[in-house]
Amino acid sequence: MNASKTLLIIYHSMTGGTRQMAEAARDGAAAEGQGVQVRLLHACEAGPDDVLSADGYLFATPENLAAISGQLKDFFDRSYYAALDRINGRPYASLICAGSDGQNAARQIARIATGWRLKPVAEPLIICTHAQTTEAILAPKQIAATELEQCRALGEAMGAGLALGVF
Repeated sequence: MNASKTLLIIYHSMTGGTRQMAEAARDGAAAEGQGVQVRLLHACEAGPDDVLSADGYLFATPENLAAISGQLKDFFDRSYYAALDRINGRPYASLICAGSDGQNAARQIARIATGWRLKPVAEPLIICTHAQTTEAILAPKQIAATELEQCRALGEAMGAGLALGVF
């Protein structure tokens, strides 16, 4: 195992759901014995230097108006060209906290990752809260333990893959 490998988890969350998912993934990736450094950064705190210094990525966002969140988009806007052609082939996965299907946000992340020439190592993990009313959409979210376990497992798989040199 290589302790110098770093997994960067970048997230944005307004109602707590995506944050819970990102934290569960962090906990899985940081599991004892993995030997991987895990950095969990809010999208507004992350930038090109963070991207360049990481070996793998997990992008986590709510789906807002059938798109990635504005703050995650802002992170990509600020980081994209500084990292272009400098992170080719690095692994990534995504977490989407959606009120309906989450597919468009997943497609947006995949398109950006394709431009960066990143390697997808898992299907997007979409957790659906079924929030469809204004009140439900704006309410604090509590992600179910079974769904958080899926996020944890994805983080653990990414950490293990980095540690073992699988990707």
